[in-house]
Amino acid sequence: MKSWIIIPLILVGLAIVLLVLVAMIRKKTEEVANNLFGTRSLVEGVKMQQQELAKTPKTVSGMTRLLEPQIQKDFPEFNWVEFRNKAENLLESAFAAITVSDLSRLQEGSEDLENEIENRIKENQTEHIHEVYQAVRIHQTEITKYEKKQGRCTITLQSAVEHVHYKEQDGKVIEGEKAFPQQTKYNTELMYIQDAGLANLDKSMGVTCPNCGAPVTKLGVKFCEYCGSSVIPVNTQVWKFHHFYEVDYQHV
Repeated sequence: MKSWIIIPLILVGLAIVLLVLVAMIRKKTEEVANNLFGTRSLVEGVKMQQQELAKTPKTVSGMTRLLEPQIQKDFPEFNWVEFRNKAENLLESAFAAITVSDLSRLQEGSEDLENEIENRIKENQTEHIHEVYQAVRIHQTEITKYEKKQGRCTITLQSAVEHVHYKEQDGKVIEGEKAFPQQTKYNTELMYIQDAGLANLDKSMGVTCPNCGAPVTKLGVKFCEYCGSSVIPVNTQVWKFHHFYEVDYQHV
């Protein structure tokens, strides 16, 4: 057979083999996609999975039933429902403050937390970044940790949060996703300073006698040990939120 006939035949044969391989790969891909996602397309399946994950709240590390009795033993007037609501209001207001670059939108935060948010706003402005939180929804909040050490008592609350979060620079999204929401978790730390000196914190974080200004350093004290005047019992003016952070990206 002449060579000018053989070469086209080889090319036709290779084309047939290639078409068969493509068909086999496509069939196998459809089988995998159907087994994993119930669709014929892996791309469509992955997209559906992303959308499903965007609707499924994260599971929080809830220790409320175990830790709430311990907290109330130390602080009989501690109201868990009230502080749960305050923690959720704090998160929503912090997101709003960052989005509109306005610290006055922050609620329930201590001076430390105000400084934290202010620094984040300034950092975004320096780098010409617009950080946005939208469609915020908090599904659940639970107590996850209770610690007493170094003159302070700290309650860590964990919230399952849904939001659209992204950063824009020069009109382009450089981080996050605008198209669909993200499910994540945030921790907020609620602190009571039992001994401001031992905790090595500013006096404004502690408790002082309203009559003589003497520091109140003992847990649960209702009367000043210096002048005998009554002091405000442990309540929402004593406990302060001083820190919050996203669990999935910053902490294990």
